[in-house]
Amino acid sequence: MKTFYSPAHLGHAPKQEFDQGRLSPAVEIPARAEAVKAEIERRKLGPVLAPDGFANDAILRVHNGHFVAFLERAYADWRTEYWRDPDSDAYPSVWPPGGARRRQAGDIEARLGSYCFDTATPICKGTFAAARAAVDTVLSAARAVKDGARGAFALARPPGHHASAETFGGFCYFNNAAIAAQFLADAGLRPAIVDVDYHHGNGTQAIFYARGDVLFCSIHADPGFAYPYFLGYADETGQGAGAGFNLNLPLPKKTDWPRYAGALDAALARVRDFGADVLLISLGLDTFEDDPICRFRLKTEDYLRMGAKIASLRLPTLFVFEGGYNIERLGANTANVLEGFEGG
Repeated sequence: MKTFYSPAHLGHAPKQEFDQGRLSPAVEIPARAEAVKAEIERRKLGPVLAPDGFANDAILRVHNGHFVAFLERAYADWRTEYWRDPDSDAYPSVWPPGGARRRQAGDIEARLGSYCFDTATPICKGTFAAARAAVDTVLSAARAVKDGARGAFALARPPGHHASAETFGGFCYFNNAAIAAQFLADAGLRPAIVDVDYHHGNGTQAIFYARGDVLFCSIHADPGFAYPYFLGYADETGQGAGAGFNLNLPLPKKTDWPRYAGALDAALARVRDFGADVLLISLGLDTFEDDPICRFRLKTEDYLRMGAKIASLRLPTLFVFEGGYNIERLGANTANVLEGFEGG
């Protein structure tokens, strides 16, 4: 399997995040992707390739132009305002309440609060370049699948599934999986996305919620207790032309492989019914039993089973890297999915 990877992600290196009422060390850090790359190379799972560059057209099919322009300028605008602290990253500190105006221009604080929905997703000096390279990475992998590859892996960082058309958060800036799905749909294919991250892919859902040409299925921790809290419930099934094309499968705390496998079977059955001719997997590995911030109980060997189940659809498949924060086991867990798929 071809893996696409860009070292530009190393420039996005947040130091802290504000979580559960305190500043704590960031968990979405460069070591995540580096651990996965090292394990793929160690196991000789296939070549690790540099992505080609793509124009902004594919991004603008998913994200609003003013949002893209904001991300490109945000760090420079933050540094202009807060030049006295050379180590500061840009975080929002105020958000528009219900009925208030969102600000697409003016003070950087107002714009940060208008575009970002949490306190865990800073914009650092290298964030835009890394997020932009992640898009090139996923589009290069999508093109490989479109051109006939059975599978490809976009080792894209930062992740993407929490980003919507004009909001970022949850460590995500551009929605890599959604951009790839739109790229494949524009090529005449019928994409289905299955999100296996511990957290619901709220951004991906929002992007495709009123559309029937892209199926979205998400298996995740029940948002009644888990981030992102405000989307991901089972009664969210799509609207308008998208009615019936959104499937959420929320699961309880301490979910183990037998229960998870049942939900995965249900998602894959829906993909079959949809008649997809290409599959995208938002590949989060934070379902692992020893993940430091999540509460499922999948074991390292379960990811081999996951990959084999995905392969049973016999569809060209694009894997897009998302979450997973146990760096010691992240490489093995990710490689197991790919290896299970290759052998399935």
